[in-house]
This record gives sequence, structure tokens and C-alpha cells, in this order.
Amino acid sequence: MKFGLMYSFLTPASGAISHQATFRELDDLLPLAESLGFTAFHTTEHHFQHNGWAPSPLAVLGYVAGLTRRMRLATNVLLLPLYDPLRLVEDVLTLDNLSNGRLTLGVSPGYVSEECAAYGIPYEERFARSEEILDILQASWRDEVLSHQGRYYQIPACRMVPRPVQRPIPLWYGVSGPKLLQRAALRRCPVTASPRHTVAELQAHYARFDAAAAEVGFATTERPIIRETFVARSLAEAEDLAGPAITELFGLYSRKSAAGERQLRNDRGELVTDEGMLDFRSFAGRYILGDPASVREQLHAVVDALAPSEIICRMQLPGVPTAAFRQSLQLFGEQVIPHFAAAR
Repeated sequence: MKFGLMYSFLTPASGAISHQATFRELDDLLPLAESLGFTAFHTTEHHFQHNGWAPSPLAVLGYVAGLTRRMRLATNVLLLPLYDPLRLVEDVLTLDNLSNGRLTLGVSPGYVSEECAAYGIPYEERFARSEEILDILQASWRDEVLSHQGRYYQIPACRMVPRPVQRPIPLWYGVSGPKLLQRAALRRCPVTASPRHTVAELQAHYARFDAAAAEVGFATTERPIIRETFVARSLAEAEDLAGPAITELFGLYSRKSAAGERQLRNDRGELVTDEGMLDFRSFAGRYILGDPASVREQLHAVVDALAPSEIICRMQLPGVPTAAFRQSLQLFGEQVIPHFAAAR
């Protein structure tokens, strides 16, 4: 079992912690996480949100490449339709070289309408644009001279340098809808799913994906699962520190559900139609909080239900002080990761 660490660079609505402070934490905490046994660093992408959400994931990973030596570096996920594809090709190739072949490119068409509007992308075109950009990316990894004449993008013959270290660069689809799961299978890409989903929802998504993959003769051992995760000396301490932070983090999901753009259901299966329905206790099936022993127990339940290849711990939570975050990392690294290593 592998464990990754996810940063979204979120800050609390109170402004008690600055965006700059969330970036500066990396200098000390990323080398610590790597030494404790975390095998990957993941970052997200959203735009124009008051609490951050890492709008420049490739820039973040370029910096993280210099702080780490072994951790895989993953966009989880990068919002494809917001990018100029030729610029993206060159940035991805450069990052694969900077990291010495440690990049995994998780991608998604996105779901936040104001992001597409601000970038001048018609919302209804985001799926088709994403597929075309993926065609361009994969061609750039295969062919030194890239040219493309498509519905949305035209690229004259261009020499693509540097060449990628990885052939191909690992690609993940960040999707959950039935049609998108089928597209992931057709492209022979593993799926990374949103942490907003319950375990039961994830079981259903992966069952659909596995069936679609089997139809095209594709099988993968990669099944990354994201969970908000926080470890403290006691459950009460973990809830006091991380409970409000998780509520803040799920705010974007609840706003989009209330607007009818993307469904979010609580643990009772009720559709969130109003932001006032959001409370971290009603979403307990989505996160892992507690002392080391209870966290181990909760993780075993996830492993038994979903058979993940990697559990990605979103532990950088808005408003949690750096000292408490460091303690959570250390407790997880010293009392949780070794338990799963010994269980193999």
C-alpha cells in the first residue's frame, strides 16, 4: 500500500493563514513527508476561489521537484480545457525532465462554470476540448515533430523539445460519470475519483470503469483513492482541528451542487440543494480523522472496500496550523504507514 500527500493550498475564510504561508510550509514539510514514507505529492487546480485551490499546479510541481528526490509528482487534477495545448505540451515535457521522470498527469474537463467563462471556453465544449488536448499531448510524447489539425486546435509542424523522460508520461482521468469512465477505458487510462464521493459511490464508479475496460481488453492495477485525512493524539483533538477545515473545503462542492452543476450527497444519500446543508459530521464517510489506532482501522475499511493502489491523504486543510499539520504527518508516518507496510 502506497500513501500520497495532497495539497490544495487552501486558506480559511477568516484569513488567519495567508496563501503565502501555505506555500512556505512546503519547504520543511515536503522533505519530512518524503522521509516518513509518503511516496507521492499531489496537487489540485481550481480558479477564482476565495480560499485558494492551487490555480497553477504545474508551477507548484516544478517547485516541489526541487524539494524532493523520490516522490512521484501528480496533478490531481489539471483542468485541460483551460490550457493552450501547445504551451501545455512544452510545460509538461519540461516538468518531466525537471523531475527526472517523476510526473503523473491527472486530468479532467472540470465542472466549475465560472472557470470556463473566465477563460473564454464554452462550458458545453469542455469535454470535446479535453479529448482533443489529450490527443495532442499523447502525440507529443510519441513524435518528436508535432502537428495537429483538429476541431478546436491547429498546430503547424513543431519540434517538441525536450523529449520526455517517461515514454509515455503516466496519465490519469479524473472523472466519475458513466460516459467519461468509458472514455478513460478507451484511452487505457486509470481513473482518479473526487474525494466528494462515498465509498459506495466509488465502488459503483470503479465497477463501471472495470466493465468498460474489460470490453476493450484493458486492465490496470492503479486505483488511487483520495481522502481528507488528519491524525491527532485523540479523536476530539482531530475533530476540533480538522472538522471546521473539512467543512470549509467541501464548500465548493456544496455550492456547485446547490447550483445544479455537480451533485453532492450527504451520508444519508440526500442531495445537497442548499449550502446550509453542509456539516462535516454528515459527510463522515468521506474523510478519515482520529488518533493513530482509529485512523488505521478506518483505512483498513477503505482498503477492504476499494482495494486501492494508493491512498492520497489530503492533509493540508484550511486553518490548520503548521505545527498541527506537522504532528499529523509525523503520527501518520510513524504509526500508520509502518503498519500497512508490515501487513503486505
